[in-house]
Amino acid sequence: MADFLSQFLVEHLKKIDPAAEFSGRLPKIQSSTGLAYFVKLGSSSEHEQFVGEAQSLEAIGNAAPGLAPKIISYGKDDDGRPFFISEYKDIGGLSGNAANTLAKRLATELHQYKSLKGFGFSVPTFCGATRQKNGWYETWEQCYDSLIGNLLEGLSKKGYSNLVKKGEGVREQVIPKLLGQLNVQPVLLHGDLWSGNVGVDSSTGEPVVFDPSSYYGHNEADLAIARIFGGFPQSFYDTYHKHFPKTEPVSQYDLRAELYGLYHYLNHTLLFGVGGASELEISAF
Repeated sequence: MADFLSQFLVEHLKKIDPAAEFSGRLPKIQSSTGLAYFVKLGSSSEHEQFVGEAQSLEAIGNAAPGLAPKIISYGKDDDGRPFFISEYKDIGGLSGNAANTLAKRLATELHQYKSLKGFGFSVPTFCGATRQKNGWYETWEQCYDSLIGNLLEGLSKKGYSNLVKKGEGVREQVIPKLLGQLNVQPVLLHGDLWSGNVGVDSSTGEPVVFDPSSYYGHNEADLAIARIFGGFPQSFYDTYHKHFPKTEPVSQYDLRAELYGLYHYLNHTLLFGVGGASELEISAF
C-alpha cells in the first residue's frame, strides 16, 4: 500500500472538504479544518478487497451508526488503483465497560439488521487474505456450507488432504444436523470480530469495530472468533445474550459455537499453515 498522498487523492479530498489543506502520510491524513481522514490506496489486484471492506463498513454504518468508522468515498484512481476514504478514529484497547456496550450494540443494532435477499452478501469480502465468494443463499445451512467448502477448496490446493477429508465429513453430516432445522434470520455480521478488530474511540470512550468481512448470517457465528482468540470478558457474552437470547435448541449452543469456530481455525491454517488446531477442532465432531 502506498503511503504518499497523490494529486488524485488530494483532489478527491477537496471535494469532501473544499476549504482545507491536507498533510500527513497514508493512512492518516490531517485537514487544516481540524478533521482527520483514514485514506487507503492499494494495487489494482486489491480492488475486490477494498470494495468488500467499504461495502461492509457502509452496511455496518446503516445498521449501527457510529459503531464503525464512517466510509466517505471509495473507488479507483486514474491508474486503476483502489482507494477508500473514511473518518479517522484514534482507537485504543477495549475496556470492560466498553465491551459490554459493544455487546449491547451488536445484539440490539447490528444483529437486528436483516437482509431481504437471504443469507450471504452482494460482493466478495475478505477474512484476512481469504476471499469469501459470498452471493445469496436461501438458507443458513447452504450459506455456511459454502463458506466451509470455500476454505476446504483452498486447503486441498495446499495439500491438506486429511484435513479436507474430515472437513467434507462435517459438511455432509454435522452442518445439516446442527444448522438444517434452525429458525434464524439473516442478520448483518462483522465477520471477523476478534479483539484486534475492536477498540475504543479515544475521543468518546465508545466501542468501535473495524476491518470487517461482513455477510448476513446467524448472529451466533459472529461470536466465534472472539472466543478463539480471547480479549473479551465473560460479561461481554452475558450482556449480549441478555439482549439477544441463544437460539433454540439452546442445548446445541456450544456445539454450534464449535462449528462456527471451525471456520476460523480452518482459515488460520489456510493463511498461516498451522494445521494442528484445525485437526483438533474438526475431530470434536
